[in-house]
Amino acid sequence: MNFRDVFALAFRTIRSNKLRTGLTVSIIAFGIMALIGIITAIKAMNQKFSESFSTMGANAFTVRFKERNIRFGGGNQREVKLTKKGKRKEKTSSLGKNITKDEAELFVKRFDFPSVKSISIFGNRNNIVSHETYKTSPNVMMFGGDENYLALNGFALQYGRNMNRMDVQTGRNVCVLGYDVADKLFKQGVGGAVNSVVRINNIPYRVLGVLESRGSTFGFSRDNVIITTYSNIERNFPSGFSYVIAVMSNELTKVNVAMGEAEGSFRAIRKLNITEENNFVLDRSDSVAEKAMNSLRFLTVSATVIGLITLIGAAIGLMNIMLVSVSERTREVGLIKAIGGKSKMVSRQFLFEAIIISILGAVFGIVLGVIVGNMFSIVLKTGFIVPWDWVLYGIIICTLVGLLAGLYPALKAGRLNPIEALRYE
Repeated sequence: MNFRDVFALAFRTIRSNKLRTGLTVSIIAFGIMALIGIITAIKAMNQKFSESFSTMGANAFTVRFKERNIRFGGGNQREVKLTKKGKRKEKTSSLGKNITKDEAELFVKRFDFPSVKSISIFGNRNNIVSHETYKTSPNVMMFGGDENYLALNGFALQYGRNMNRMDVQTGRNVCVLGYDVADKLFKQGVGGAVNSVVRINNIPYRVLGVLESRGSTFGFSRDNVIITTYSNIERNFPSGFSYVIAVMSNELTKVNVAMGEAEGSFRAIRKLNITEENNFVLDRSDSVAEKAMNSLRFLTVSATVIGLITLIGAAIGLMNIMLVSVSERTREVGLIKAIGGKSKMVSRQFLFEAIIISILGAVFGIVLGVIVGNMFSIVLKTGFIVPWDWVLYGIIICTLVGLLAGLYPALKAGRLNPIEALRYE
């Protein structure tokens, strides 16, 4: 018998034991499904993070008073002291000191590196916007920016115009509405919001334009916003938050150079001497997405552990099933050897059976895992995702599981004495 005959015989044997094969394939498929499903869901989350947070592109960065998503405590302050011998002791700076409007404007004025610059500030998140008989829930977020704010933060206008330099300098009551806010206030069509007057917390504002919809992230709308000028925020809604400076370099290759010059320029504005640490941070625009994606790595590890534990259990079950199969087919093995079959051929048949069962489990598990994982991507409204690298890993792992689980039963079958096997009842 050649290789093809042995393989065909192994496949027919598997097909004739549907219940046993089905149970074993299900166990293996469950482990692979858990692994591939979680990996697919994680990749969908990574894609959503990239879309949501990397709005300015890879050639942009921000100057902030502290890093995002990290914890600060009161013990972080240091100061420079000199001993009697004139040696420096450990230094500290006022980490977490807000960036003021004057500092932000001075930076924009002084920073002459080829780039687009923008100043912004967060207003608050509990605003009520009304127009005639309609009003929003008290959860509209307000941001203050300048004429470059929309471009550097991934916004696009659907109707009307952007804020201009005169609006920023005068701080007059003008705003740009997010799509959800305009849709709620102007039932006849969001285009009717342009040049109308809305009231933000009972203060009248002229609407300059309406933003294109950006959808939602993890169930939270990104269109429930109002954008006005940062000077207007300071006048009408002083929040006490720190100003943020955004810089977009003209070329991707010059971002690091731009960040170096920005750091030097802002250190001078903050009046830091050469022995003091920065009391501000330069944050790449895609760093939040990167940090968020890094924080998901433990889920990948958890999925791998869950999948491997399940596969170990499946391997033990597969080995037991193959040993039972050897016992049940002892007379068959004896007959094959009696008519000239070699031990190597018998061992190969049982080994092929174990590997085929494992690969069938891998195929079903991968298909189910991709389907389950993409259900999550549908919720997040991302594209269809297939983790091809983990698909390959899953097939390799299951092949190894089948090989290891079937090795001992295959050797046991190959070593059976043909005379004793034929007498076996």
